[in-house]
Amino acid sequence: MTSLIKGNASGNAGAGDGDGDANLLINEVVGVPGGIGEAARRARAAAFERWLVPLLPDRPGIALVAVGGLGRRQCAPYGDLDLVLVHAGVPGMDELAPQLWYPIWDAGLRLDHSVRTLAEALSVAQDDVKVALGLLDARYVAGDRELADTLARTAADHWRRTAVRQLPALREITEARWQAHGELAFLLEGDLKEAAGGLRDVGILRAIATAGITDALRPAVRAAHLRLLDTRDALHEQAGRRVDRLVAQERDGVAARLGLRQPAGDAASGAVAPHDGDVLLRRVAGDARTVSHALDDAWRAADRLRSRRRGADPRPVRRPVARDVVEHDGELVLARTAIGARPDPSLSLRMAAAAATTRLPIARATCEWLAAYCPPLPSPWPPDARAALITLLGAGPGLVPAWETCDRYGLIDGWLPEWTRLRSLPQHNPVHRYTLDRHLVQAAYEASRHTRDVDRPDLLLLGAFLHDVGKGLPGDHSTAGAPLAEAVAARIGLPEPEVALIGTLVRLHLLLPDVATRRDLSDPVTIARVAEAVGDGTTLDLLHALVRADAAATGPAAWSDWKGRLVAELVARVRTALDTGVLPAPPAPDPALLDGPLPVVHLTGDRVAVAAADRRGLLATVAGCLALHRLEVLSADASTVDGRALVECRVQPRYGLPPDPIALGGDLRRAVAGDVSVTQRLRGRALAARGSGAAPRVVWHRDAATDAVLLELRAADAAGLLYRVTCALDEAGAQVRAARISTLGGDVVDAFYLVGGWPTDDERARLEAAVLAAV
Repeated sequence: MTSLIKGNASGNAGAGDGDGDANLLINEVVGVPGGIGEAARRARAAAFERWLVPLLPDRPGIALVAVGGLGRRQCAPYGDLDLVLVHAGVPGMDELAPQLWYPIWDAGLRLDHSVRTLAEALSVAQDDVKVALGLLDARYVAGDRELADTLARTAADHWRRTAVRQLPALREITEARWQAHGELAFLLEGDLKEAAGGLRDVGILRAIATAGITDALRPAVRAAHLRLLDTRDALHEQAGRRVDRLVAQERDGVAARLGLRQPAGDAASGAVAPHDGDVLLRRVAGDARTVSHALDDAWRAADRLRSRRRGADPRPVRRPVARDVVEHDGELVLARTAIGARPDPSLSLRMAAAAATTRLPIARATCEWLAAYCPPLPSPWPPDARAALITLLGAGPGLVPAWETCDRYGLIDGWLPEWTRLRSLPQHNPVHRYTLDRHLVQAAYEASRHTRDVDRPDLLLLGAFLHDVGKGLPGDHSTAGAPLAEAVAARIGLPEPEVALIGTLVRLHLLLPDVATRRDLSDPVTIARVAEAVGDGTTLDLLHALVRADAAATGPAAWSDWKGRLVAELVARVRTALDTGVLPAPPAPDPALLDGPLPVVHLTGDRVAVAAADRRGLLATVAGCLALHRLEVLSADASTVDGRALVECRVQPRYGLPPDPIALGGDLRRAVAGDVSVTQRLRGRALAARGSGAAPRVVWHRDAATDAVLLELRAADAAGLLYRVTCALDEAGAQVRAARISTLGGDVVDAFYLVGGWPTDDERARLEAAVLAAV
């Protein structure tokens, strides 16, 4: 508990900040044992209590009450103490309380504390729902036991009487916390306490159960809660301090302390065996989902109870919403005829589709019945099941909660045996915000926004849902996933041509963004290659919609207006080639760059265009000047027309704030005119900002352009990288006619179109060495 019941000023004056040195002091002075697990937590609580009892002066009408972790006997290795000094109007408490608090601080313990009369404590609980929840954990430690027991009993009685009225305020606070901390099940570095599905939510479930609203603490929730507590214990011991966020650098160590190991059979099965930290993440994700799902059930139970107390009909009407599906009391249940008859194999899918389209939850008892009695689907699926799956995937906002519910009860595994491998699989890429399974479901949801843009919306939904099914397997996930997706499509009953199209969508789902961001779209070879791979306009439209759905499901960093324009431009050019058989002509240079005295500098939005007297190194100079003004270059084109060297770049601010256009324009004009002072500033800044991480790599593509060879640099991102590389290329005698820069998290894939063939191994080796040295 974090400062939920403070009355007087609280703090930890003189204490450590939860670091390793403070812990040594705690162990030496207090004698608190370490260790992981329920027994260790109770042993720590007992040690704290033994140490605290003598600290309270022996005076009548005073009791020391523990709340929070100590109140629940769930003390973490580096947890704090939450204490209430409750009294029966005893005078002199301002002098007495510090006699208790200062020894705690001097021992290096973090302390949240308050001093209140019994009436004050109960009054605050009436006004503050967080305080009311905190007092549910109140437990006697020392002093007047009857006073402490009265506080605990009265606080619990008050909560039972007022819980239904107070829960809306608690829910509002809880949702604000979720918004701030995210969903633990889908985070690579989630907060085990504060994120949705974490330990704080278990406390809310405990409060709802105490109020008698529903049996919120079912065995599965209790087991998940204990595992989350064990994970936090291990995290504290691994980090050597109080920390609730499961950060990446501690993950493997925490897994080792918990005895979690990768399954021995994974490598033999052909899958890439996860490291121990991934096993931990998957377990945490499963536990967080169990907690979140139970809390959703509990909120609904509270809503129903509050509705009845407001005078709603105590006998809710049953309303049919789909075949064999009925709404009852705000939830979906099976029709009586469906329960009495032999179950249809498609029944669970049709229930899920109804839940997604109506956005109503499926009753827990119904989910349990479907998991126990619904027979497995035959192969191929009957048409009803296939139609229900497409309806479910295309339901929009109702898809995710319906899918999560079905997954909690094991229904998904019956539909798709592949789901076990995909469930809660982490994606170790900062661009991704979800685990793999949630990403696939989210992609289908995002694809539902584009179903009117394509001829086959059903195949778009299915392709989006299956596009990353190959992740976690050896090799390129697009290539590995295509046959898996085809197998699923065949199993659900699609005809062979549509099965093949699903495989094509999965295999090519990265084609458009990769080409759009890494290749010269004005080069006929680029357009011809994509047109050949895609084959027809229907597939092109499906891929275009899939790209947008995939990016939206990945996270904000996966898409931008610039990337969207590039992909749209590529699609338009490929469509022209497919429709007419004629490759689009490359765009003509900006006429404004061909007239007037030199140099010419144009700054318009995200475009920087420069014309200067023809000379070597102009692209490098422009790139360096842009880096000096903290602009990232997304693409660059260089050409020579009538003796003028032209450079056109698309840029974006590196840190979100655009530069001063007057200062940028002035530096560009001086730099391209050969001003030495600007060049010195460029070199000084560029040399000071080098990348780090894995070793850079150069890849050659000999037939990717009509008049050039393509050099692709894969390296860590860094300010001034394009300037350094283009300088190196220029000094090595290479002429760059175009560059495409693609940033992937902390890495870049920069493609340089070099005029000339660079045919010999020695020439390419020399150029490659120059580029790598510049990185």
